[in-house]
Amino acid sequence: MGTLNLNPELDDQIFNTINPLDPGEFRKQGHMIVNFLADYYQNLEKYPVCSQVNPGYLQKLVPNSAPDNPEPLEKILQDVKRDIIPGITHWQSPNFFAYFPSSGSTAGFLGEMLSVGFNVVGFNWISSPAATELESIVMDWFGKMLNLPNSFLFSGGGGGVLQGTTCEAMLCTIVAARDQMLRKIGRENFG
Repeated sequence: MGTLNLNPELDDQIFNTINPLDPGEFRKQGHMIVNFLADYYQNLEKYPVCSQVNPGYLQKLVPNSAPDNPEPLEKILQDVKRDIIPGITHWQSPNFFAYFPSSGSTAGFLGEMLSVGFNVVGFNWISSPAATELESIVMDWFGKMLNLPNSFLFSGGGGGVLQGTTCEAMLCTIVAARDQMLRKIGRENFG
């Protein structure tokens, strides 16, 4: 277990029988996951808000190496329910009041599914014109909602980016502050 099978005949058999983006399987398994998550949210208030596990609990429940063969989704969802959900702090729970508001919503989930489904990498215009332009338009919407001056909008020569996580946003803020200070004091005077 844990090593790659180097048998070319078996590899050919696997690649000829598995289509990772088979539309029929995608529909079937996608519905299973949506139903699983809908059931989770329907019963969310029944879970303790904070996990009831001790550090290191999961290592005792999963194998020491990756499986050689895929498991059926039904089995994976059983594992998630039995092993993962007890180790979650349920941020979406109506009984959770810590940190900052969580952002789960039907619109958010479906938008994320749509975005992930296209699997584009929109790091610049040529890699995905629609993603880049939509991000610019949405950033302008946010800027207008905040009554920012035109100079802060893409349409006014400014602009910004949407970050994927709070951590990414904080890192960008820290790097921008550092760079501004280095321009002010000079890089040669740092450290």
